[in-house]
Amino acid sequence: MPFEQCWRWFGPRDPITLREVKQTGASSVVTALHDLPAGTVWTTDAITARKQMIEAEGLRWSVAESLPVHEEIKRRGPRSRELAERYAMSIRNLGTCGVRTLCYNFMPVLDWSRTDLQTEFADGSITSEFQPRVLAAFDLFLLRRPGAEASYAAEEILEAEEHFARLDQPAKEWLVRTILLGFPGSGESYTLEQLRTAIGEYHTITPATFRENLLWFLRLIVPAAEESGVLLALHPDDPPWSLLGLPRVVSTSDDVTRILGAVDSPSNGITLCTGSFGASRQNNVVAMAERFARRINFVHLRNIITAADGGFVESDHLQGDVDMYGVIRALLIEQQRREEEGRLDFRMPMRPDHGHLVEADRNGREYYPGYSLFGRMRGLAELRGLELGIQRSLGF
Repeated sequence: MPFEQCWRWFGPRDPITLREVKQTGASSVVTALHDLPAGTVWTTDAITARKQMIEAEGLRWSVAESLPVHEEIKRRGPRSRELAERYAMSIRNLGTCGVRTLCYNFMPVLDWSRTDLQTEFADGSITSEFQPRVLAAFDLFLLRRPGAEASYAAEEILEAEEHFARLDQPAKEWLVRTILLGFPGSGESYTLEQLRTAIGEYHTITPATFRENLLWFLRLIVPAAEESGVLLALHPDDPPWSLLGLPRVVSTSDDVTRILGAVDSPSNGITLCTGSFGASRQNNVVAMAERFARRINFVHLRNIITAADGGFVESDHLQGDVDMYGVIRALLIEQQRREEEGRLDFRMPMRPDHGHLVEADRNGREYYPGYSLFGRMRGLAELRGLELGIQRSLGF
């Protein structure tokens, strides 16, 4: 049995229509109520209206991605319990409406981060990349974060200085816009001053404290997920290391082990994002797929080419440093185990994560970086073919 093949759709404002989504071969949609700010309860009426819109095109709303976690919860501020209870209510409402998987993240302040969203790949398509020296240049000389120097070695600061010296004013402004890009689907973004303020609110929060805040949150929401038949799928940090001095605690295999062990429930699972985990050479993504197979509740498949300095570029789905064959094989074996176990939800929801902007996408539509139509459709087709080949080789 194949994965449940999904497509991320940003709602009515998405330039890609649901009819086009259906014609990619996807059977399900991954979406969210992007117009609602963090901390707002997703009501059953709002969920049902979006669900009916999707089902009218013959698709299924399979995964909610993402229900944003309020920064007050991450910092465990004065309103954190109230906001966590609202979050739990949204989980219950998703379950009531039949949306059974929830992908979310616990990255402080910034979501996924890149230093260039207009990198030309070898075939001329457009992709994204991350270069540590560019991020350091932004941090040290544009953001001017207090105490930023302590986050970098002397050699890294020198490389950042050299890079910054080569930037003219338009390039500096472009870099700021890239780093401060709005969150997927919502369009929300920071100004430089707002970013400094948001980062400053974390200045006393250590990684250990931040991890405990996540576990505190899980202890509050996992019971709601269990009661509602919802599977939580925590997305890893992207990239999987600290940025701008902020703590990140969902980056490594050890991180995942601690998180899953702290609240031992099938409802407390992860999103296996091969590109996020794979950006760090310390992570063996195939081994992680095998180790955490029973607790993988959602799958993002994309590939990256890593560099010795910690940088990376997003490559085609089957071309890169992530062993996509090994990952898909491990997940299909787990899916078969679930089916033999008698689980009704044995099919894993999977989506092609990101895609290059190819010539066919240059049609006047404005796509959020990584979320083109034809680039992702190519990725889905490649992954579907690889999946079928592995299934046949395993005799499934």
